[in-house]
Amino acid sequence: MLLRCDTVNGAELLVLRYENAVLRRRIAGPVRYEPADRFWFAALFGLVPRRRWREVFPVIPGTLLAWHRGFVAAQWDHTARRRTGRPPTPGAVKTLVLRPARENPRWGHRRIPEESTRLGHRIAASTVWGILDAAGVDPAPRRAGPP
Repeated sequence: MLLRCDTVNGAELLVLRYENAVLRRRIAGPVRYEPADRFWFAALFGLVPRRRWREVFPVIPGTLLAWHRGFVAAQWDHTARRRTGRPPTPGAVKTLVLRPARENPRWGHRRIPEESTRLGHRIAASTVWGILDAAGVDPAPRRAGPP
């Protein structure tokens, strides 16, 4: 015991204290380690020499390594950052749609794409309708006769 360094002794004490805390929480039922418990054990196993893992930790070394592998894999998993669906409409296109809609209140979501095509920008009528709706611009008034 005297030959081991203070870091290893401190890590073993932390593991034992944490294990006691988990066991106190679970006196009534079986021991189930929550993700926070797994994280602590996976973080502390690097401070304890490998030959002492079976004596110190409440689970087998393979389980510790699996927990550690899972945490490292989750750190590099970028699925939450991935965007799905259609990308947002650029601000320049929104400006191109909103300006004629405000200057010409009788133009609707069908006329604005026609005019923007003449300027060299192909915009769908549904996109124009979505932009106008998000900006709070009312649609063009209906004419009083058959189309």
